[in-house]
Amino acid sequence: MSHFTYQDGVLHAERVPLSRIATEHGTPTYVYSKAQLLENFAGYARPCAGRDALVCYAMKANSNLAILDLLARQGAGFDIVSGGELLRVIAAGGDPGKVIFSGVGKTAAEIALALEKGILCFNVESIPELHRINEVAGRMGKRAPISLRVNPNVDPKTHPYIATGLKASKFGVAFSDALATYRTAAELPHLDVVGIDCHIGSQLLDDAPLLEALDKLIELIDALAAEGIHLHHVDVGGGLGIDYGTGEDSPVPISHYVERVFARVDAWRAEKHGGRPIKVIFEPGRSIVGNTGVLLMSVEFLKPGEEKNFCVVDAAMNDMARPTLYQAWMDVKPVVQRDSSAVTYDLVGPVCESGDWLARDRALAVEPGDVLAMMAAGAYGFTMASNYNTRGRAAEVLVDGDQVHMIRKRENPADLFALETIVKA
Repeated sequence: MSHFTYQDGVLHAERVPLSRIATEHGTPTYVYSKAQLLENFAGYARPCAGRDALVCYAMKANSNLAILDLLARQGAGFDIVSGGELLRVIAAGGDPGKVIFSGVGKTAAEIALALEKGILCFNVESIPELHRINEVAGRMGKRAPISLRVNPNVDPKTHPYIATGLKASKFGVAFSDALATYRTAAELPHLDVVGIDCHIGSQLLDDAPLLEALDKLIELIDALAAEGIHLHHVDVGGGLGIDYGTGEDSPVPISHYVERVFARVDAWRAEKHGGRPIKVIFEPGRSIVGNTGVLLMSVEFLKPGEEKNFCVVDAAMNDMARPTLYQAWMDVKPVVQRDSSAVTYDLVGPVCESGDWLARDRALAVEPGDVLAMMAAGAYGFTMASNYNTRGRAAEVLVDGDQVHMIRKRENPADLFALETIVKA
């Protein structure tokens, strides 16, 4: 997180002290660095320059309109998993023609919306979905561009909740069924078979499983070509991890991974594919936004106990679900450093659940009223937030140099029950 640094003992986002943001905008608040976001995206975009390639940001990681707008202006496409996400892309000025629609449960209404807006491709995950897309496209007098998400049964060696490429996963078409499924797709009258896709999981620190999955896709592309089914793109998915500050995370650099993908594709094209061009699509999410953000929180109480000391903060599991959902380790730093001795605390929130914890067994020198920053909180933070216990979701701000922009206001309780109606007996 090169754009979040201590300056004179105060943690800054670019040139703005986080203490100032906490004072002006309150807590909990998500703070994002524009410079870090653009730097991360460039890690993909630079090695793609001059190639037939597209970086489709997986917006489930962070779908704030300001983030989407910045990426769209850099030429990004988008990987979506709902009709609502497509409408977000359009609201942010993104190009629907650069949108890949993934997900196992696309509704007929979502498919129709995507066809109406002219998306680039559907990543199809089952034979029933093939038929549904074909039927909707037929009713609309359109042809739907599709690719199959193939499940290559490659172990990504990550948390089981974010491993998506194994046989037991709900995602994708089994590798052994892929040829037959492609044959079915090619026979349906309202589909254009244009690509192949896979995504094996998230928070991968080693790119070896990703390259293994690519090899299996290449094997299928050759088998399909032998049957007269020629694909126009290969979508290698996303999944690169980030450094969460555990001291053990050492993710492969983005540009190194992208260059290795192109080396594999180029060697294959030269050797077996006659040099025929094929577009390469990437679907990164966490590796673009994960280390662009922090979650600011204030210390409410310090509660000593016989077995545990608790640091009670105003953020909670509804603001950041990753620790309780995935048992994820998130680094926590004081915004203003203290010289006093550290005490080991569990960092917990005010939600009425024992599972409401943000960090465990952390040595912190803190007092009530201090502000803490949860680091690398830009991905799967706000997008997974809830209103449990009628808690409004956090504010979001974007830092650009020495400027701070409010990009989402804090919710208040009235916002949360505005859509509800009391029934008078």
